[in-house]
Amino acid sequence: MPLFTDDELTRIRDAVSQAETRTAGEIVPYVVRRSGDYAVATWRLASLGALLAGVLALATAWLYDGWGLGWLYSAWALALVMTGGGVMGGLATLLEPVRRAFAGMETLDTTVHRRAALAFLEEEVFNTRDRTGILLFVSLFEHRIEVIGDTGIDAKVEQAEWEEVVGLIRDGIRSRTLADGMVMAIERCGDLLHRRGVDIRPDDTDELPDDVRVRDE
Repeated sequence: MPLFTDDELTRIRDAVSQAETRTAGEIVPYVVRRSGDYAVATWRLASLGALLAGVLALATAWLYDGWGLGWLYSAWALALVMTGGGVMGGLATLLEPVRRAFAGMETLDTTVHRRAALAFLEEEVFNTRDRTGILLFVSLFEHRIEVIGDTGIDAKVEQAEWEEVVGLIRDGIRSRTLADGMVMAIERCGDLLHRRGVDIRPDDTDELPDDVRVRDE
């Protein structure tokens, strides 16, 4: 299912175009469904599932000794039970909240930051005359948003102001209106850059495409 309708894509593109009529900043909206596959989460939960299944099997055989469950002590039975537990644990990571939880906060943060940095390079956000590019990076699976300003902008804008931009996108995601959040964030970027003196020049050109970039990974 597409993340944006055609109308929403047009609204985002128009918001970028409008914001750039008042500033030399080049705003690049970029949305990915996820920044990584987090196979580590699958292995972690599969290992935990196998361990718990093995412990449960041994505990059951011990508690119900004499009920004919001695076969659970055998190597083949333990292997079978632990394999089943591992498979169930691995399958549980198909649920996004479970996969996020077992990937770990640090892994999510690092993966998204690296993907955002790669997007900055891939889209050549650095390739503007006065180094005035801004990447608005949204990674949906991880619930992470990063704003990366190039050197001609980042020193002029306070971190708290970038957090306001992040907050607008986050509010849009929470209300299931991502496009609205992106549009408001883009408008805020235009206001910030205008107030901070990143003004448009008479010979200014549109150096980067205005469309939102949408990627699966």
